[in-house]
Amino acid sequence: QVDLVESGGGLVRTGGSLRLSCSASGSTLSTYAMAWFRQAVGKEREFVAGINWTGDSTYYPDHVKGRFTISRDNAENTVYLQMDSLKPEDTAVYYCAASRYGYFSNVDYHYWGQGTQVTVSS
Repeated sequence: QVDLVESGGGLVRTGGSLRLSCSASGSTLSTYAMAWFRQAVGKEREFVAGINWTGDSTYYPDHVKGRFTISRDNAENTVYLQMDSLKPEDTAVYYCAASRYGYFSNVDYHYWGQGTQVTVSS
């Protein structure tokens, strides 16, 4: 069992940056691959970044590649999502998730945080 808590969301203008954090408790984070997802109002949840257990391999879909960076600090049991060059279409609730099986969009994620709101104004 691992409990995930996201933080760092907020309101930012187009072109701005935010850094989200996902803190884990209850289990050692290094036993899980991690990912960030987002869900906008009226839309399905979508994968935005994944990172392997050790942090030396990452994966991004094309629509965020070059703007978002996922990283992790296993010693601190924390995963980060650095978001740059933000656009209004990035507005969503962002969730971190943990998986024992992998860090791509099509794996099963066992644990989820409660989400943090990111709003990008035009």
